[in-house]
Amino acid sequence: MSSAIDQKKQVVEEIAEKLKSSVSTVIVDYRGLNVAEVTELRKQLREAGIEFKVYKNTLTRRAAEMAELTGLDESLTGPNAIAFSTEDVVAPAKILNDFAKKNEALEIKAGVIEGNTATVEEIKALAELPSREGLLSMLLSVLQAPIRNLALATKAVADQKEEQGA
Repeated sequence: MSSAIDQKKQVVEEIAEKLKSSVSTVIVDYRGLNVAEVTELRKQLREAGIEFKVYKNTLTRRAAEMAELTGLDESLTGPNAIAFSTEDVVAPAKILNDFAKKNEALEIKAGVIEGNTATVEEIKALAELPSREGLLSMLLSVLQAPIRNLALATKAVADQKEEQGA
């Protein structure tokens, strides 16, 4: 008997540690997905370095209390799976949101972003952000604009001088 309780305590501590250490966590209801769809979802998440696990709701509630995360209890009903990302804040939201658009059965319920509880709307807004590479390319484009404009202006002046001299 105490062995089962010890195992549950260990699982609660594991979930609490994952909630604390992950930069982004998304809770989804996967009810209605078939095995092939769940396998495809797990594959996409694994490729992005995201851990996707199913835990009992009671254990997850206790872990959320240990991690001092309020507001998750309402979401922890029915069959849930949790995606934990320790590296990329946007990736789990983006992958799960895109998958939910293709598969109506997947429902995003809540999440935790950098230690703060997030609503479904916040998770979906995060999913709509460009990827890290997209943001970096936008930044690079903004940084290059003044130099590009200077080069174009210099070329225009040079062309104008050339026309006047000819």
